[in-house]
Amino acid sequence: MTGTLEVLDWGTLLRFDLTDLMRYHGPAFPGGVAHGFTAMRRAWPLLVPGGVPERREVRLDTAFPGPGARDAVELVTRAVTDGRFVVDAALGRPERGPTLERYVFRFAHRDASVTVQIRDGFVTDEFIALSRRPDRTAAQDDHLTVLKREMADRLLAVPPDEVYDVVT
Repeated sequence: MTGTLEVLDWGTLLRFDLTDLMRYHGPAFPGGVAHGFTAMRRAWPLLVPGGVPERREVRLDTAFPGPGARDAVELVTRAVTDGRFVVDAALGRPERGPTLERYVFRFAHRDASVTVQIRDGFVTDEFIALSRRPDRTAAQDDHLTVLKREMADRLLAVPPDEVYDVVT
């Protein structure tokens, strides 16, 4: 299950699908791209019920520093270029543990905002431990590549509201 994201850019409707986001980002972080894509798909209907957000009026504050999610958000919203994308470690939820703590995204559009956080089961402890290991071997890098793809597949296999919860 993938779907599309829609935004308005100076009155012109733009549609992006996962293929667009992966093409823009490249192959390195498919899980991060899937996180960005899924988080936006979860947030859009809550930010603009029954409508489409203005591309250059979306802001994202997140605890997640991953380049895949950053690039996904940039392609759709141009928030990185325009300074509306902020990585803020203080948004993290350390009480959720090291595996889940950074997967928090607070989107804003005009006067509306919504914060979503990942549900348990989509990011594994093994992935986090291996991704943060500074001295990985070539074999571990290969295994990490597999884990990234598996995570992306888990994220995209279900609707966004089964992946990200709305929180305050």
